[in-house]
Amino acid sequence: MNTTGYVLRFTLIMTCLVAVVLAGMFYATEPIAKTAEAVFNKRAILSAVDTHLPKPQAEMTDQEVLELFENKMEQRVVDMNGNLVEDKTAEKVDMAQEEKKPVDDRLLPFYVYTDAEGNPYYILSVRGSGLWDKIWGNISLESDLRTIAGASFDHKGETPGLGAEIKDNPAFAAQFIGKTIYDKDGEYTAVSVVKGAIKEPNHQVDGISGATITGNGVNEMLWRGIKYYEPYLDKLENKNQTGMK
Repeated sequence: MNTTGYVLRFTLIMTCLVAVVLAGMFYATEPIAKTAEAVFNKRAILSAVDTHLPKPQAEMTDQEVLELFENKMEQRVVDMNGNLVEDKTAEKVDMAQEEKKPVDDRLLPFYVYTDAEGNPYYILSVRGSGLWDKIWGNISLESDLRTIAGASFDHKGETPGLGAEIKDNPAFAAQFIGKTIYDKDGEYTAVSVVKGAIKEPNHQVDGISGATITGNGVNEMLWRGIKYYEPYLDKLENKNQTGMK
């Protein structure tokens, strides 16, 4: 009959062995997991310019995504005053962590995708709150810095078939293409998700039935999130008009 001491020693040894095995598995698979996460994030960003890619990002292999991002995507980081931050790359900016900072101290990731014809598309990252948890997205602008070229959205815990449609239903994001974030007088409008009749077709998209709170969250996220970039967009527009790089 085994003594209590034997059982304790056996348990301790097995616990140590299992811990060593799990630690080894973690370190062995960590590079794979990081690569997969990087590809996932790159796909989300590329989704905002999906119609301007050589082929939809969903049809690309992981290697094609990595190569396209490396060769065609420029990364910038800007502060809340519209200044470039030279020592950082956009992919290193964690929007969830930035959200915890005072607004004036936050950094913003900014991407520039250049298509085969040399046309630039400017991608802004936005983050907000839905019904149950956080929502986020990427909005691309045409070279005029006013017209939306594409959009993609994601969420942490919205209701399937309702609020989750911001991600799951491609038709929702497709509505944003061609909308403008300024009115004819140059006033900032962003783009709104509305229920019922659309009164301002240049600045509104149709909401998702039964997902009013999520739609309101998207509205707040877009209004605030795009507005954060306005100081840099103004500087970029001035540079473009004067032919500066």
